[in-house]
Amino acid sequence: MPEAATLPLPTTRDEDWRYADGAWLARADAEIIHHWREIRVPAGETHIETGFHNGSDGVLDRLRVHVGAGGRFEAFTVLAAGPFARVEIEVTLEDGAHFEFGGVTIGGGEKVQEFVTRTIHAHPNGTSNQTVRAVQWGRSTGNFLGRIEVARDAQKTDAAQNFRAILLNKGASANTKPELEIFADDVQCAHGAAIGQLDDMARYYMASRGIAPDVAKRLLIQAFIADAFVELGDETLRAQLLENALDQLEDRL
Repeated sequence: MPEAATLPLPTTRDEDWRYADGAWLARADAEIIHHWREIRVPAGETHIETGFHNGSDGVLDRLRVHVGAGGRFEAFTVLAAGPFARVEIEVTLEDGAHFEFGGVTIGGGEKVQEFVTRTIHAHPNGTSNQTVRAVQWGRSTGNFLGRIEVARDAQKTDAAQNFRAILLNKGASANTKPELEIFADDVQCAHGAAIGQLDDMARYYMASRGIAPDVAKRLLIQAFIADAFVELGDETLRAQLLENALDQLEDRL
């Protein structure tokens, strides 16, 4: 790698950084920006990563993963840090390999938080599923940029990604940029996105059943966040991630 002083810093003019915090990037350490962690998952094996980020100096975690034939890589993350927080994952899948991702951004104030994924289906029979949930308030922003690439020989690929955001007040925002690049013809690839406020009808229904407004709000947000961790098989880890996320919301519930 070139000397840190010669490494270029990304800016919001770069497509992959279009929603980032430009001021944070301008003063960032170039060596940290360009650092990638690397993981290789052997054929037939499973590797699971979980993370909870809530620092006040910002977070940048970039990860490259190669999953061998029939292997499985799972990542589940709560991103509550600021002023800028970015978790980026690039995964290459061999024959029959699977990538599972569940991410939650929890932000208030002026925080900018984002997940960026690139899933490369390089061989046949690969599968991937990504579920991202954002809960934002103040003037914070939650982002998801998800790119899926299906190579010409990667027949029988099945890939999906889903992003939903709840904005707790008018100043908050969310952005999503799904991308599909498909060169094979026998594939299933899907993406979905929705950005809005808490479901007023659900709150009314719960109130009509005697559930206090603050309790109803907490239950709705809890169910919303929990979607991202459904595929995490370890109940203890799943409960801990959900608790970590809800802890960041205590003054909003």
